Amino acid sequence: MTASTHSNTGAYQHVERIQLGNRLLRRREVELKTGKSRSSIYKGVSDGTFPAPVPIGDNSVAWLEEEIDGWIAERLAQRNATLKMTAQEARP
Repeated sequence: MTASTHSNTGAYQHVERIQLGNRLLRRREVELKTGKSRSSIYKGVSDGTFPAPVPIGDNSVAWLEEEIDGWIAERLAQRNATLKMTAQEARP
């Protein structure tokens, strides 16, 4: 988790500091890790449903690995909740 955060209007938190060892992932790594295409990543950022990138240069951005892992964990939690509800509905 982050050492210090403030909530904002989007689905993700404003990060001031990160733990040592947390990596910045370039877009290609994010694509490979999430299975999302470039356009769906930027659409999710625009919609507020995917973590926003961090500027790392004049024309370069990267994503905080912790936020990408959190996004993946949310998808897994949603899937597990759906499976649990489906299994409960199937019981007689």
